[in-house]
Amino acid sequence: MPSAVREVIGRAQGRLRRLSPPGAVRWSQPAQFHVTLVFLGDVPAAQVAGLEESLAPVVAASTSLWLRAHGLGFFPNSRQPRVIWAGARDRLGQLSDLHERLTQALRWLAPAAPAEKFTGHITLGRFKPGHHAAIPRLLELAGAMGDMPFGEWRAETVELVRSELTSTGAEHTVLLQFPLAG
Repeated sequence: MPSAVREVIGRAQGRLRRLSPPGAVRWSQPAQFHVTLVFLGDVPAAQVAGLEESLAPVVAASTSLWLRAHGLGFFPNSRQPRVIWAGARDRLGQLSDLHERLTQALRWLAPAAPAEKFTGHITLGRFKPGHHAAIPRLLELAGAMGDMPFGEWRAETVELVRSELTSTGAEHTVLLQFPLAG
């Protein structure tokens, strides 16, 4: 994601942050903003070579994507949110297709979970349990920002990223990069 898009999303996140009580939401750092295609959970280091073998052909057979960051939403919903996010979409539905093909290629590692509709998104923050007092004001602002465009970019790589939770938040390390076809 280009820095200009990160900055626009970061400014929107800052507006939301000002409306939440201190400590109610663990906010993502703009440098960590990304679009997750498949979340794998804990994977032993010995499995990274197998991941590379599974991911490389799927990504190589996929074209680069024109993505657009647009609007805000909540997981699982706005009544009991755990996550606040900015949407990430493409015009042709290729992002969802890539997610599905990657999920299929990784079935050997991540057993089939209940089918959920894939929603391309950029996580802005996670609500801490018991801190839903922030919801009404955040919902109001998020509703006002529901159609806000944050920017567009061409995604040309898929990255395998290790995420480690620390006391200051998640730290992401890129392990492998796979180029999408032109």
